[in-house]
Amino acid sequence: MSVKRFVLLLLSTLCIAIGTSAQTRKVQNRPYIDQRLWHYGFLVGMHVQDYKIVSNGHVTEDGQVWFADVPEYSPGFSVGVLGELYLNKYMSLRFVPTLSFGDKRVVWHEQETGERVSQQVRSAYLGVPIDLKVAAERFNNYRPYVMVGISPTMDLSVKKARPLLVKPFDCFIEVGVGCDIYLPFFKLIPELKFCFGLANIIDKKRTDLTDNSLMKFTESIDKVKSRMIALTFYFE
Repeated sequence: MSVKRFVLLLLSTLCIAIGTSAQTRKVQNRPYIDQRLWHYGFLVGMHVQDYKIVSNGHVTEDGQVWFADVPEYSPGFSVGVLGELYLNKYMSLRFVPTLSFGDKRVVWHEQETGERVSQQVRSAYLGVPIDLKVAAERFNNYRPYVMVGISPTMDLSVKKARPLLVKPFDCFIEVGVGCDIYLPFFKLIPELKFCFGLANIIDKKRTDLTDNSLMKFTESIDKVKSRMIALTFYFE
């Protein structure tokens, strides 16, 4: 099953469950869990990583013009811990140190000959998101919410001497939706969020290259910005 179909199936199931539950009042599971000053938990999830690449049409000495993109996505996985600070009845502040492992394939196309050069870019992102969570009124054992946040991030697996070199530090803006599901013994929180890197992470200073013929791939790109779609399950 593709990531897109999985996400759509999850959201559809969640909406049906909430709609069915909302017809009658039920006994609330763990009714006071949200009123604690601090909440703790952990997370597991899946995601897809992407680069937004801006090529510049650079012409090499032998007349070649290379354009780069990321033609396909591969699922990765994330693990982390959750700390949530109660602000008021509807708002809370979350601290979510997370490790995200994944990869993407960058492909350069030569304009005239159609020649292709590819590079697999594996990333291990260590992020420390700080999110503001704004929730609706709880009904029965469901409580939908929206969130927005910022996530300073470091890529722990940057490799040199390759066609594309990226800087290890970035900062993501995060926006997403989720739902608190109150179960008898714990709270399950599925969340779908979109992450957009703010920095241009391409490293143009290629002192690491031993093969100068690879420099044309760096020179063909003006900007590289990270993006990510994450489906996360929190357990609290």
